[in-house]
Amino acid sequence: MRKENNMSDQNDIVLTKGVKKDYRRDSVVVHAVQGVDLAIKKGEFTAIVGPSGSGKTTFLNLISGLDSPTEGDVWLNGEHISEMSGNELSDFRRDNIGFIFQAYNLIPVLNVEENVEYVMMLQGVSGGERHRRVSRILSEVGLEGFNDRFPKAISGGQQQRVAIARAMVTRPALVLADEPTANLDSKTSESLLDMMRGLNWDTGMTFVFSTHDQRVIDKARRVIVLEDGLNVRDEVRE
Repeated sequence: MRKENNMSDQNDIVLTKGVKKDYRRDSVVVHAVQGVDLAIKKGEFTAIVGPSGSGKTTFLNLISGLDSPTEGDVWLNGEHISEMSGNELSDFRRDNIGFIFQAYNLIPVLNVEENVEYVMMLQGVSGGERHRRVSRILSEVGLEGFNDRFPKAISGGQQQRVAIARAMVTRPALVLADEPTANLDSKTSESLLDMMRGLNWDTGMTFVFSTHDQRVIDKARRVIVLEDGLNVRDEVRE
């Protein structure tokens, strides 16, 4: 039986209770996440930071449903995702989460418009509506007129802008970004971070980053520090 949503605040987009994740490597058990209780509110611009092995990417995978906890519970947008499985969880991610990856993860045989509209195609959005939304979001990310170009014909920074557009075009409840600036130069990183911060302000969409990039940390309005799978610091900024 699915647990009822016990969120204390309906503005919480993410809620975790006692979340743990263990991995077994040969005969050794690795405690990647060790009992994290955390709430992230709608509209936050949050960085989850920590050194390699701190558990930040594992935790991002847990709150997105890409991985399931060994113990504990995860709610996303009011739904208890740690009890979902199979097609139900896949459909929920599709409709509620936008992903931005370090390696862009664009489909090379699709042009910019086709990459951005891909999730909407899975959602069954009509062709005319897809084109309208793609044109609008490409304008917002500074790629107006790039619809017919292919990934190999644009720069790394432009590819990441396409990835951001793809993540945001469906206006998901949550955008998760795993080291989104890792492969970009300083100028491009600053530009993209300013753009995402502006879109966060304008749309109220929630952004959560997993990062060790100081540029991302400096832009965040909340910084959550993980060490050895534990939340050791939580700083909210004005």
